[in-house]
Amino acid sequence: MLDEMRIRDLGVIDDAVVELAPGFTAVTGETGAGKTMVVTSLGLLLGGRADPALVRGGSDRAVVEGRIELPAGSPAAARALEAGAELDDGALLISRTVSAEGRSRAHVGGRSVPVGLLAELGEDLIAVHGQTDQQRLLRPSRQRGALDRYAGEAVAEPLARYREVYRSLREVSATLEELTTKARERAQEADLLRFGLEEIGAAEPVAGEDVELAAEAERLGHADALSGAATQAHAALAGDPADPDSLDAGTLLAQSRRALEAVRHHDERLAALADRLNEVGYLLADVAGDLAGYADDLDADPVRLAAVEDRRAVLSQLVRKYGGPENSLAEVLEWAEAGSLRLAELDGDDGRIDELGAQETALRAELAELAAEVSAARHAAADRFAAAVSAELAELAMPHARVSFAISQVEDLAGIEIDGRTVTYGPHGVDEVEVLLAPHPGAQPRPIAKGASGGELSRVMLAVEVVFAGADPVPTYLFDEVDAGVGGKAAVEIGRRLAKLAQSAQVVVVTHLPQVAAFADRHLVVVKTNDGTVTRSGVKVLNDEERVRELSRMLAGLEDSELGRAHAEELLATARAPRAD
Repeated sequence: MLDEMRIRDLGVIDDAVVELAPGFTAVTGETGAGKTMVVTSLGLLLGGRADPALVRGGSDRAVVEGRIELPAGSPAAARALEAGAELDDGALLISRTVSAEGRSRAHVGGRSVPVGLLAELGEDLIAVHGQTDQQRLLRPSRQRGALDRYAGEAVAEPLARYREVYRSLREVSATLEELTTKARERAQEADLLRFGLEEIGAAEPVAGEDVELAAEAERLGHADALSGAATQAHAALAGDPADPDSLDAGTLLAQSRRALEAVRHHDERLAALADRLNEVGYLLADVAGDLAGYADDLDADPVRLAAVEDRRAVLSQLVRKYGGPENSLAEVLEWAEAGSLRLAELDGDDGRIDELGAQETALRAELAELAAEVSAARHAAADRFAAAVSAELAELAMPHARVSFAISQVEDLAGIEIDGRTVTYGPHGVDEVEVLLAPHPGAQPRPIAKGASGGELSRVMLAVEVVFAGADPVPTYLFDEVDAGVGGKAAVEIGRRLAKLAQSAQVVVVTHLPQVAAFADRHLVVVKTNDGTVTRSGVKVLNDEERVRELSRMLAGLEDSELGRAHAEELLATARAPRAD
């Protein structure tokens, strides 16, 4: 519900506050007083076009601020919070600024937002009906949604099941299309995988083999140097058999041990050193033995070296083709493991295509049945709707107008089959829905945006909203010029229906007809000051006495006319009578 709106430097308005309330609020005033600025301001709050000509002369910008009470869990509240807005005790604060240079800024809940967000929020918050506005219900998608809500469970239940099947069909069809349209790419991928796996399988690499072969190649490539070094080291430790007179570490160590053994019993420290020499002797003997064994085992085998290098070349080729950033054999083995899994998946796709094809056929058949059920429920609801709106129009000075629904389907060879025809389908079913109007006998039904004049269109939309009351969740309606071109009894009936609509929603009406204003729960009047502007005190909530004076002015052009006052009091009594029953 729109709670309050403040307007500054917009058109003739200097600084004014529009205080609204639940129920039916009428906005009146002299011609040119600025009543239409209320509609314009609300349009700006709903993301309307920012026209710099709207900025009051002498000001650098115009500002419109609104406070909207949101019910818990409303889509508008969720969308605002998603955009980073904050709520103020359940209310959403919206502002729009238009500079004299044409720049525009929007804020929602204290957060700067794109102007487009205001339009999104407006879709769920306020329905504006005026000759220059784009009415929500003029769009076929909105008409279909409103019809579905009007139909209730008769459409909601099969439509919910339809949407579940629709989502499943989309998923299956997308997977099937991917598999079938990319069959060539999949075959090429499978061939490459097979070739790689066969090449790796033929080589039979073993984890860690590349490291072991590298070490062996290094050893075999330097066998002579390694053998000479080991032999020389052994001779230095244990002596050279070819030179009995050469000194070696073992002989020198034995001499050192004998020298200490002869006197070790005279000093414990020297005895400890002798023990350590004994340990060195054992270690030296072990090392000398190992060096002798190493030299004996080491064999400069050119054949084995060639075999090792050939094997390393094979593994290096595999690493270059299938290795990763580390260029290791381990990455080749990982590629082979992953490739085997992927190849199994690709080889199984043919069977999966057949399975998905059968599943798609079954889902399309189920979807067609549900679409037909939804369509039948829409046709039944449309007939009731057309009769109800036509009856409303008869009381709104359009006694011969007839409203109907055009529910059709578009043929599409890629669609689903219903009643022997293949038609396009979407998340809302197969129906294209549009409201038609024949304003007088003999006229061909046409879309309501084209079949009605400006004044007629407002009345048609009023009739539609009254019939849809309770089905359409928009909490606030603004009507501008809904009474254009009518008067007398028709005007009274317009007021009565606006009051009826206000029983389930907030209704704000800018009007010049006293017959309409008399039905309002709250009456606002817009008054200019002597300098031609509307100030803070220029939008006033009328009490009972002031209301009689304003209705008298609207009726007779004179606020204090006795006849006008009597007529105004009679209008108020007439307006209140039905709600007192």
